Parts: sequence; structure tokens; C-alpha cells
Amino acid sequence: MNILTINDIECIVVETAPKPSVSVIWLHGLGADGNDFVPIVPQLQSAKDTGVRFIFPNAPVRPVTLNGGMAMRAWYDILGFDIDRDQDVKGIDQSVNSILGLVQSQFDAPEIHQVGLAGFSQGGAIALRAGLACSHPLFGIVALSTYLLQAGTLSEWLAPAQAQCPVYLAHGIHDPIVPVGLGEQAHQRLAQAGVDVNFQTWSMAHEVCMEEVVAIDQFIAAALTRPLASGQET
Repeated sequence: MNILTINDIECIVVETAPKPSVSVIWLHGLGADGNDFVPIVPQLQSAKDTGVRFIFPNAPVRPVTLNGGMAMRAWYDILGFDIDRDQDVKGIDQSVNSILGLVQSQFDAPEIHQVGLAGFSQGGAIALRAGLACSHPLFGIVALSTYLLQAGTLSEWLAPAQAQCPVYLAHGIHDPIVPVGLGEQAHQRLAQAGVDVNFQTWSMAHEVCMEEVVAIDQFIAAALTRPLASGQET
């Protein structure tokens, strides 16, 4: 495990093989940091079989309105209780651009042939928003316990490059932070837009369970064996 600055973002980097050919950028939730999902790496057999570079970036520290202005790591401000509507457009755009720059850095790396995005809660929202707007075809997007940002303008920012990108959404049915209904709405919106999206729920709160990790592992394994979309080379 290394701590590196990539595209001006402090990142924790974990590689499952000496020469990984795949990169997965995984975004943490509100108030957490890049360490949050590092423990999941050893549980992903797909990463061991393929050789994956996991990049866990740290969100910037900023005041969060909903939390009384307390400063914490956040991909954007939470302005009110309607988290899918009270949106910090400036903060969202800044984080989307930062993550797209991070994605570009991996496509520019000659050893990396496939890139995917993943995230939890607020990080999942940015993973969806940035990933589906990316001009390079991603092998897959994993978005956990989250919702769709800027859903009303989806047709304007959904990139043609992601026409074949599989998206995996998962949610806890007892989630008190991000209600499962928001995950269902994201699934419906994306499906209606023609995105290859799958939605799965688990009997849990705002968290990750072992069964979900297994499902993520299976999704990554399947996504990596799909034919590469136009624009990606082996």
C-alpha cells in the first residue's frame, strides 16, 4: 500500500499484482477517507486473478451545511435533507472534474488497459456522475447505497462512450441515511436512458455486507471478461 498524489489528489494505492493491467478508482463516503474501503481488496478474488490497481482518493475537507457547517472530507456540500435535490452544483462539478482527471491518468498509463469506478454513498454518487460522463469507455461502475446526481439533465451529460458500460447498484433496504427509494429511482432513470444497469438490495442499513461484497466480486469478474468497447485496446 502506498500513498501517492495523482492528478493533485492524495490517494491510497493498493496493487494486487506486480504489473496490474486494470485500475479501479474507489470513492469513499461523506466524512470517511481513502482508507475506508482498503480492507475490501483481499476479499475480491477477481482482483487477485486479474491484477488490479486500486486507487482510493481522499475527498477535500470542506464545511458540510447539513452537519452544522462542520468541516470533513466530502466530495460536495450537502445543503439540505433532500439529498437528491439540495445539490451543491459547484462542488459536484469540481469533484467530477477531479475524478475524470484521475481516470484520464490511468488511461494514460501504458500498463493499464481497463479502468472502472466504484463508490459508496456520496462517493457512489460521484462515481456514477463522473463515470457515466466519461469520454473513455469504462469496464464497469459500482455504486453502493447512493443516488443519481443531476438526474434531470442526464440526457445532456450521459456519454456515448458508456453505452456498453455495465453499472451495478446496491442498497440496504433499511438505510436511514440514503433511503432505498433513491437507489430505486436511480435504477429506473438509468434503465430508461438505456444504461446497462442492475440493482440489488440487501437486508441492511447504510453499510456493506459480506453478501454484497461477493456480488461486487462477481460483477467485476464478469465486467472484465466482456468484450472491450470501441476505443479500448488490449
